[in-house]
Amino acid sequence: MKAITSRDNPNVKRLHALATSSRERRSSGLTLLDGAHLVQAALDAGWLLREVVVSAQGLERPEIRGIVERCGALPVLQLTDPLFAHVSPVDTPSGILAVIDIPPSPMPKGLRDSLLVLDGVQDAGNLGTILRTAAAAGLKEVLLTPGCAQAWSPRVLRAGMGGHFCLRIHEHVQVAEVLRGYPGQILATGLGAGARPLYECDLRGPVAWLFGAEGQGLSAEVAALASGLVVIPMPGAVESLNVGAAAAICLFEQVRQQGAGGRT
Repeated sequence: MKAITSRDNPNVKRLHALATSSRERRSSGLTLLDGAHLVQAALDAGWLLREVVVSAQGLERPEIRGIVERCGALPVLQLTDPLFAHVSPVDTPSGILAVIDIPPSPMPKGLRDSLLVLDGVQDAGNLGTILRTAAAAGLKEVLLTPGCAQAWSPRVLRAGMGGHFCLRIHEHVQVAEVLRGYPGQILATGLGAGARPLYECDLRGPVAWLFGAEGQGLSAEVAALASGLVVIPMPGAVESLNVGAAAAICLFEQVRQQGAGGRT
């Protein structure tokens, strides 16, 4: 374990850049996992960690000490508490970070199972929550259009709570090309002509679910791909749902109809 006490240390500068700069993450191909739960989830999924970073105070916690011990010969940096706060991607430092490679994102081909398409979802919390929901619902493929937030940013990873490690996440996807010939339904939510209540739709087969940005919804290009439009019944006095809530309702209605078992 290497102790670091100076902000001028190259490792501190590198970690700070990974925490704050999407450009640095893209150029280096690296990102940060923040928090014991997320680092533990990566280890449980067999994800390769490049190094672990702990704060002096964090190392006093049995949970974090256990993770460090589990990492064996993996490089571990110990930072003073102020330095750790400086490199932390969140306002409340967790006491442990890990550096990982951002996985490659090849163009998906031959998609036949249910999947999720996110178009221009820019809020990190929403994106991470939706990815976690998709993993919980048993999906494997998620397609992100160029307007989405960076899926492997520390804040999206933190909101995803390990869901990333169960998914194949494809970024900067030209959705029209990828979904050409898709054998299932392609469904979007909305109030347009012909929209059917969600709970009256047959969702037992494969569905490509389309969800758009928080404000403007789906782009015209992606909306045009939908073979059907569904509406979530809302008897309350609100206009619409958060995109994360809408995605969860739709995905788990499909889980219900397919009779999928498992933990709640």
